[in-house]
This record gives sequence, C-alpha cells and structure tokens, in this order.
Amino acid sequence: MSDDTEHECPPCPPGLPAWLATFGDLMSLLMCFFVLLLSFSEMDVLKFKQLAGSMREAFGVQNQIKVEDIPKGTSIIAQEFSPGRPEPTPLNEIRQMTINNDMNTLDIRSKIDEADIKDKLQEQLEQLQEMMEQEARQEAVEFATALAREIGDGSVEVETDGKKIIIRIKEKGSFDSGSADLRYESIPVLAKIRDVLLEVKGRVDIEGHSDNIPYSGQEFESNWDLSAARALAVAHELFADSRMDQARFRIMGYADTKPLVPNTTRDNRARNRRVEIIVQKGSDQESLEKIEATQPDDPDAELLDLKPQDIF
Repeated sequence: MSDDTEHECPPCPPGLPAWLATFGDLMSLLMCFFVLLLSFSEMDVLKFKQLAGSMREAFGVQNQIKVEDIPKGTSIIAQEFSPGRPEPTPLNEIRQMTINNDMNTLDIRSKIDEADIKDKLQEQLEQLQEMMEQEARQEAVEFATALAREIGDGSVEVETDGKKIIIRIKEKGSFDSGSADLRYESIPVLAKIRDVLLEVKGRVDIEGHSDNIPYSGQEFESNWDLSAARALAVAHELFADSRMDQARFRIMGYADTKPLVPNTTRDNRARNRRVEIIVQKGSDQESLEKIEATQPDDPDAELLDLKPQDIF
C-alpha cells in the first residue's frame, strides 16, 4: 500500500458527534442526582466540628472560646452554620480582647467598679465616724457648760466615749436612799439637760444603776425595779416639755450589773448608784443625712445611694 493511500481520510461531517448529546444529558442527570442526595442527607454535626477544630489548630488559627451548645443546623447547606449578619456580639468582643478563655472582661470591669464603690464607701464611713466623734465632743462641752455648777459640786459628770455623750446623774442630791422619787433640788438640773437635749440630735438612752446591796424596802421587789423606776422618773421629768421627741428615748434598768467601780467600799457603792443619760450620735437616719450631704455632685454619686439599714 502506498503512502498516498494511507493518508486518505474521508471528510468529517459538520457539527459535534451525536453521542455528545447523550453524554451531556447523562452528566447533567448525575450532577442533579448527587446534589439532591447531598441536600436530602443529614450529617454528624459533632464529627464536623471535630474535623473543623483539627483543621483550625493545624493551620494556627487563634484559639476560640468553646460554647456549650452545638450548632442548631443539621444540613451542610443550612443557614445557621454561617452568620447571616456580620454584627459583633459580646462573645466576639471578648475574643478580641483576651486570649485567656477563663477571663471575662465584662465581669472584671464589674469587680473593679464594685471595689471602687466599696473603697469610696469605706472612706466616707471613716470620715463620718470622725465627724460624729468631733460633734459629740463639741456637744459634750455644751452640756458641761450648762451643768458647770452641778459638775463642780460632784452631783453630775459629763464625758464622751467615741460617739456617745454620757451625762451621769449621781444619787447624791437626786434621790433618797431606796426611793425613786426625784428630789426638788434635782428638777432644775434636769431642766438644764432638757434644754440642751432639744438642740442635740441622736438617740437617747436613760439607764438606771444600783449597787450590789439587796433592796430591803417595801416599795420595790429588787434593785432591778428600783433602777428602772429611777430611770423612768428622770425620763418623765424630761418629757415635761412637749417639744421633746419621746421616740428618741429608750429607758432601761440594769440594777448592779454595770458598776463603774467594784462595790467594795461605801464610796464605790455610792458612785455606782446613778442614772445615766447617754446620747448616741450617728443613728441610722442621722448618718444617712450626713452622707448624702457630703456626696459630691457627680454622675457616680448615685452609686453610693444608701438606705438607712446600710449604715453601721
């Protein structure tokens, strides 16, 4: 056979071969088939997350804070697997601010604010304590000035103990032995005390005290009754002025349970027989008013908004 005969080829018909149409239809049907299979299928979400986590760590992606709930989608084409709107969330902000999974910037900021509030409150309470003690000393001077004569003859004592003003009325010149009736000479003394009490704020305790010798009279059953009756007699004399707020007062009898000195001598027992008027500075409402008066005019002042039960 010659070379001319080997290279002769019949001319090709125009257009694509007819089998390509059948092949194209077959490929289209197969693609639709697999797409439908994939769309109808369900996947194991946990395995998908594990695989995604392994790839993330392998490629050095920054560590993410783990969530407790699994994604809610069950299909790979579900919309829940990718955020529809690129809006930042508190969780995303935390991831950007720290690489420590155990730290929460919002909680840390809250703890810092609470610590600042406590420090400010403690500082204000210390200032208030000092202010109350200074005010108690100044008002004790007023009582001592009004009772200078009685203090001089030894029938009355005035002293301070922190925020307390103690006016000690001795039995001498005030009561007869074993009696709870005020002597006439003691009424002007109580009037002076009453005049100062009207100008002084604070709770007032009237306490009656006796010595350790058992009561032997007929009017009372024991020193308890005697000490309480003497405190009540002093209170009634103070209440003679209608301007006196009786809600400020507490009246108590302690018998011989709170001696100033041991009941070993006659002089000591005479000193223990007394009635004490104790002005307690820094009551709940008074402390609250003073704290509110000392607060600065700034937006953070509302953080120190206290209730009366929060003071002392």
